Amino acid sequence: MKAPKAAFSRPVWSTARKDVVGSSLGSSRVWFTVAQGILTEVYYPRIDIPQIRDLGFIVADDRGFWTEVRTLGQYAVSLEGEGLPAVHIRHEHERFRLDLAIVAAPDRDVILVDFRLTGDSALRVYPLLAPRLGGRSENSALCGTWHGRRILGAFQGPFALALSGMTPDGTDLFSRLSCGHVGESDGWQDFSRNGRMTWTYDEAGPGEIALMAETGSSGTLALALASSWEAASTLAFSALMEGFKPQWDHQVALWGRWQEKLAIPSNLPPRLARMYRTSAMVLRAHEDKTFPGAIIASMSTPWGEASDSRGGYHLVWSRDLSESAGAFLAMGDTRAVLRILSYLMATQQEDGHWLQNQWLGGKPYWQGLQLDEAAFPVLLAASLEHHGTLSVPGLRTMVERALRFIIREGPVTGQDRWEEDPGINLFTLAVSIAALVDGAELLHPDDREIAYWIADTWNSRIERWTWSGQTALARQLGVAGYYLRAVPEEILEDAAAKGLPLLIKNRCQDPGLAACDQISTDFLQLVRYGLRSLAHPPVRETLRAVDRLLRCDTPSGQTWYRYNGDGYGEHEDGSPFDGSGLGRPWPLLAGERGHASLTGGESPLPYLRAMEAMAGPGGMIPEQVWDTAPIPEKNLWPGKPTGSAMPLVWAHAEFIKLVHSMGNKSPVDRPRATGTRYGGKIPSVSWVLWRHRHKVSQIPEGIELRVVFEREVLVHWGIDNWDTPADMPTRPLGLGFFGTVLPAVGLKAGQTILFTFYWIGEQRWEGVDYRVEVVPPVPADF
Repeated sequence: MKAPKAAFSRPVWSTARKDVVGSSLGSSRVWFTVAQGILTEVYYPRIDIPQIRDLGFIVADDRGFWTEVRTLGQYAVSLEGEGLPAVHIRHEHERFRLDLAIVAAPDRDVILVDFRLTGDSALRVYPLLAPRLGGRSENSALCGTWHGRRILGAFQGPFALALSGMTPDGTDLFSRLSCGHVGESDGWQDFSRNGRMTWTYDEAGPGEIALMAETGSSGTLALALASSWEAASTLAFSALMEGFKPQWDHQVALWGRWQEKLAIPSNLPPRLARMYRTSAMVLRAHEDKTFPGAIIASMSTPWGEASDSRGGYHLVWSRDLSESAGAFLAMGDTRAVLRILSYLMATQQEDGHWLQNQWLGGKPYWQGLQLDEAAFPVLLAASLEHHGTLSVPGLRTMVERALRFIIREGPVTGQDRWEEDPGINLFTLAVSIAALVDGAELLHPDDREIAYWIADTWNSRIERWTWSGQTALARQLGVAGYYLRAVPEEILEDAAAKGLPLLIKNRCQDPGLAACDQISTDFLQLVRYGLRSLAHPPVRETLRAVDRLLRCDTPSGQTWYRYNGDGYGEHEDGSPFDGSGLGRPWPLLAGERGHASLTGGESPLPYLRAMEAMAGPGGMIPEQVWDTAPIPEKNLWPGKPTGSAMPLVWAHAEFIKLVHSMGNKSPVDRPRATGTRYGGKIPSVSWVLWRHRHKVSQIPEGIELRVVFEREVLVHWGIDNWDTPADMPTRPLGLGFFGTVLPAVGLKAGQTILFTFYWIGEQRWEGVDYRVEVVPPVPADF
């Protein structure tokens, strides 16, 4: 009989906060997550598409008592060993105890769940499965048999699953089956209305469906995924026939051997050592097998209970991926790094950039342009080069294309790393400068000059572009000034642009703060990468400002908000972020502060301990933690995970790198050539650079004027009213750029340089006269 269909009414559960993530190190291509004490999202064949929402359990006595175990809140999660995704879960109730063991089958696309119910002998277990095949809710379901054994099946397009079970003595686990439409005829509704299992529908859909079976007090479930329910049934049965324990032991052994190869420091305190291995597991479990080297940001959707986003964080960002690669490199897993680098090379766009984010196969999702996402893969290649000679076909081409893009577009980014504002952002700028310097070493010597010209110019102007000077906020905080969160592009030609409004997204109403009134922690990347030192006065002052405005002291330790006025987080009452809210502190930022503090001789242990303490019960580090009074009914506790993404892979990578940085006594991901070239100091630059993208209108006395073009030109120039005009040819600077130096060193304040140019390839004049005024030197205001 086909189940009736109606509108959705079953409670919706968050898909954000995961307790554990796991996968197989064998040939199996399935990944799984655990949350609220049950199996939640399962992914196959690509981890950007969850195939189920959850596999939960109802315990009932068939006489009116029933409870859904995920609602009890009394459960404990543990792993078979540190960093081994073989999961034990125990649910407690006054009438029973339910023990679960979950593992991915090593060699089949199957998740195995072994369960044992103890206590009241009248109770039975009812598995309740909610498919989302193809990442969609429009699925079809059936209850039936395959080769004489009972199965629950579902299918949608090329995706299908089967759930089957076996008792400890090898007989069929399922006694009754049913499937239905969520909100009307599913098993949960049956229990909600009737207090027991009374329905036995044998087909449902297409629509949002759920499946349920009646079992006894113990057994093994096999959830298999394939291209048809028949094929999935065969996989499920064969996994059951092999037995749960042999496959559990095999998977544990595979992960144990991988963990043993990692370069974990021997003197790490036990809690931090456990978090290190958990973090390594998180990174490894998030790597896809269909597209090796691709790692999504998280197997979660932030505030999933309030979001219908199909993407969530099940996407690849080149920034997050490169950060993960840095952690693999620190752990000594260079094979993983090579897989990641190869994937990045394959997904680079023709003009040299990487997509804001993408599905695993490279299809675009969001369309923003972020300069740091073009820079990070270059730094990854340079880092790997320092671990041995690279012989990767096409590597130099990738670097050339990326650096051309950075030079062409920079120093302005279309979005900062938080994917919000355009302009000049210090995190992005630091990464881009480092990519130019370290990437130059991978170029042919003839191509390096332009990279150094640009990098030195941008580095020398950081304070001019992003230092606030005295503002009302600086006086309120008792500091001489601070680095700004971001500055509009107009700052390249007009210092007054610091006073322009800078949009704050994720707020119901933009507060209208000017750029000069916004502070973030992004400047710490300057210290981490060796562009500035902790002793540099603007760094010292900004640290004071950040600690007075953005630091949050929680029971788990100190961490920081992203920037003042942030709206990305729960509302004041704890309700989920829904496009607006209040920004909450990020454990990731504790790790970033630890890296900066390490360069000044401070131990990073307090920051590592804070990150570990902020993790969820299974050791997953969240995107954000709660920062105010507890709200028990929403499971919000100070210093503990919010409903944001958990785990955040980037945060786990940061933890691993900070552990190794502690032993290294400096950041392990500091770009080597960048740190050597700048040594934490502002470079002494004797020129001003003029480009079409950055048409400077003034030049201090005693400074030369360098002009850069994307094609070869002849520069026609003169002084004041075109006195003594002359032609100056340009020469190749590398990467297809041309430039020359106009001899302006001897000019005095009040004089003017005039120039235009002839495009040689196009055989045309520019048709515009450009003016650059010579002015007295301007002293720094810090």
